[in-house]
Amino acid sequence: MTTLPEQTLLPEHPTAFPSEPDLVHPDTRVVSTGRLPDADHVREMLSETYERYRHVQDGAVADYIPALAEADSSWFGLSLTSANGHRFSFGDAQLKFSIQSISKAFVYALVVQELGHEEVRERIGVNNTGLPFNSVMAIELNGGRTMNPLVNAGAIATTSLVPGKTWDEKWDFIHAGLSNFVGHPLEIDERVYESEMKTNTRNRSIARLLESYGHISLDPTQVTELYTRQCSLLVTAEDLATMGATLADGGECPISGVDVVDPSVSRDVLSVMATNGMYEASGDWLFEVGMPGKSGVSGGIVTIAPGKGSLATFSPPLDAAGNSVRGIRATRHLSNKLGLNMFASTVQ
Repeated sequence: MTTLPEQTLLPEHPTAFPSEPDLVHPDTRVVSTGRLPDADHVREMLSETYERYRHVQDGAVADYIPALAEADSSWFGLSLTSANGHRFSFGDAQLKFSIQSISKAFVYALVVQELGHEEVRERIGVNNTGLPFNSVMAIELNGGRTMNPLVNAGAIATTSLVPGKTWDEKWDFIHAGLSNFVGHPLEIDERVYESEMKTNTRNRSIARLLESYGHISLDPTQVTELYTRQCSLLVTAEDLATMGATLADGGECPISGVDVVDPSVSRDVLSVMATNGMYEASGDWLFEVGMPGKSGVSGGIVTIAPGKGSLATFSPPLDAAGNSVRGIRATRHLSNKLGLNMFASTVQ
């Protein structure tokens, strides 16, 4: 019998999202089709969820980026934006934080819009690595190729494909595109950017490795700076919910009415988010929550119910996989209570 090399075997780890059977009673009818519940019910469920999880003490604030280590572990915000632009928010939903890895999904959307489905799939990939988000081994085990756009290697390769002849032109494209998803111009947190640039040795190494395999043509230093800057854009939970609602509505921002990407691009992005958005815990996420999602090391999580809207959470303490502990629990709870799970449809 042929066995895999020892270094390819993944370590065992406990289930990331253990079931909470008390959340849904046997007679509860949850649906993923149709519309969101009425506004009063949405507000009631968001309020109940905020109170249920705001005192959770599990997890730890990310400390490998000095500027992020200063976050208050008590911060917790919830926001939901419907596909037709109605907003519901509780807690610290207007508090600004750096978008970090959540930017990967939206830059991927912009690149697919420019280059097309087939080319980006061929060059970036769509499969889960089963390894941590900043893994170098994932590149080596796959012949120098990236596996998907939502881990660091794939995101750096995706950013290298952004159109523009100069670094400034490429940055302007990213900045304008992500701002269009929100419906207003986004600001840069220069302090976070500078802090990350001093500590992003691993990402620089990933970019050089990709260059050595001929997988990126842009200078590794430039693409790393570009990627780091996109991660330093400031958003709120409300902003993230609007960005997600743009994808839920087939690429049209429900706040501004601007068509940011085509419906086919939204489909591509949501598919990749469903299978890769929570890194090596993505399978557990899809099984328990049933929505495409993307997390960031600042503590944000955005999830999308296609055709309905988007739920975003913000809470800095993270689990071992780099996902917000309160955010996971709140999202799972609301997925059940608001019928957001794509796999829970019932005939009406």
